[in-house]
Amino acid sequence: MEYNAGSCDVAVIGGGHAGIEAALSSARLGCKTVLFTLSLDSVANMPCNPSIGGTAKGHLVREIDALGGEMGRAADKTTLQSRMLNLSKGPAVRCLRAQVDRDAYRRLMKSVLEKQQNLYLRQGEIVDIRLDKSGRVCAVVTDMGGVFAVKAAIIATGTYLNAKTFTGEAVRKSGPDGLQSADRLTECLKGLGLPLRRFKTGTPARIYAGSIDFDLLEPQRGDEPVVPFSYETADKIENRILCHIAYTNEETHRIIRESLGRSPLFTGMMEGTGARYCPSLEDKVVRFADKERHQLFIEPMGLDTAEMYIQGASSSLPEEVQLSFYRSVRGLSRAQIMRTAYAIEYDCVDPLSLLPDLQFSFLPGLFGAGQFNGTSGYEEAAAQGLIAGINAARFVRGLEPFTLTRDSSYIGAMIDDLTTRGCTDPYRVMTSRSEYRLLLRHDNADERLTPLGYELGLISENRMERFRKKWQRIEDELRRVKAVNLPPTPLLNGIIVSRGTSPIATGTKLYELIRRPQLGYDILRPADVGRPEDITPEIAEAVEIRIKYEGYIARQAEQVEKTRRMESLTLPKDIDYEKLLCLRLEAREKLKAARPMTFGQASRIPGVSPADISALMVYLSARRE
Repeated sequence: MEYNAGSCDVAVIGGGHAGIEAALSSARLGCKTVLFTLSLDSVANMPCNPSIGGTAKGHLVREIDALGGEMGRAADKTTLQSRMLNLSKGPAVRCLRAQVDRDAYRRLMKSVLEKQQNLYLRQGEIVDIRLDKSGRVCAVVTDMGGVFAVKAAIIATGTYLNAKTFTGEAVRKSGPDGLQSADRLTECLKGLGLPLRRFKTGTPARIYAGSIDFDLLEPQRGDEPVVPFSYETADKIENRILCHIAYTNEETHRIIRESLGRSPLFTGMMEGTGARYCPSLEDKVVRFADKERHQLFIEPMGLDTAEMYIQGASSSLPEEVQLSFYRSVRGLSRAQIMRTAYAIEYDCVDPLSLLPDLQFSFLPGLFGAGQFNGTSGYEEAAAQGLIAGINAARFVRGLEPFTLTRDSSYIGAMIDDLTTRGCTDPYRVMTSRSEYRLLLRHDNADERLTPLGYELGLISENRMERFRKKWQRIEDELRRVKAVNLPPTPLLNGIIVSRGTSPIATGTKLYELIRRPQLGYDILRPADVGRPEDITPEIAEAVEIRIKYEGYIARQAEQVEKTRRMESLTLPKDIDYEKLLCLRLEAREKLKAARPMTFGQASRIPGVSPADISALMVYLSARRE
């Protein structure tokens, strides 16, 4: 029995990391928004691992924050341990990763949602999405029969859609952590014409802390001082826990190899495609048979729990096999499992059916975000949720879509990858996926994106003013450094020689000395007597990177300008690629499926060669004439 449950502008289906950012951005842009979740107790759940950030993922969190999203602020407030990864490498690949308190993060995010103006948080399963006579989204229906009139809807179902979990022969109709799966929506989406498919992922067991011999493990400490994710975090963040590293061994691998016949991943019991870059432990043992050991990271789930997360050991093997191989690891010989590892498969959509604003190309008002779009990871989900929420609000208000380019952000590169190249397995953002990674650094996310967040209405006037002052301060310091001439004093030459480089005989610009690989802005501080006292570590880092990598940054900026010219060349929507015999058959098929909006997007589609792009340009020039 259905009933009229009211109306709103935007409905968000799913209370995970994508749904949260989508609902918050929509509401903050003035749209009346309702967020539906299967369980209010699972909002912002972290079923996979209790951490935020990591390689390239940390870039996404900084970009989410720079645009006005919530993930970075919540991570800073619940951080247990923080580390900057890849410090020995260049600034383009340095990434922040924070171990967070899983339950505190969940409670905090739920509270943020509850307090947000224009946002209504509702427990309920959405089983139907309805269209009006023009084909636009007009309503969503709950399993209780409540019909909510809406102008736009965002699907952010994560790994819950038609989900099954697998632990050996034990197969359950369940979402992550034993929670309810969303089963009825799949049929509705198929009826709407969405190209659904099955993906899979997994999670390791949780081990009781009292059963672990930590003295036999390798300690892993956090960095000091802690670098925050959010540009708004003013309070000092402290490392409050110690993590540990363990290693598998030949006995671990023997147990796993002998039990592969009971692993759903290898028996064909699971039909979903797994994550290429986050394999299960049994996958790693098989694929990397020459490896004598694999790292396992032992990480607390929170301050008020004895559950320990074993990163790197996800599995679908039977419970008794899991217990056996965990106990074969040094330091885990007495391990007691509190939560058994499992694999999970779920329905998701082919992202080639999405436009760059994350709206379905053939269903006005319907958007997709997060793992529903074929990605993996909390950070990828949150970034898509933010963009989907922004664009749903703009759709409701009749504004042009908001999109990010590949050269502006990892968010833009990720969405471009998804909507032009698609993905055949769960997509994970990586620094290697971006051809502009030297421009898209962890340190300059605000420079790239905060003005855009301000224009959208997600960044406050006060925050924008702080941003302007910070970057003006950086520019002022760069001008000073380029103007300062340092004489060859014993102090200065002592610093230079101690670093293994040649002393100076005449006055030399401070700028030129900083450019030397062996030297740096902070290393030369004792000799830089005119340095202002208010230079923060953040400003110092920005100044040094701009000096040391000036030539590389300039060359990449030239590359960006060339690419932008191609991106500005739009492709007509009415092209019948099947009739373009000047293109190779594969190119015609790929272009027809992807329907790129610009030559730039077309050039990035696998199977479309530079010769195909040239032929397409010639054809369109002739057509215009």
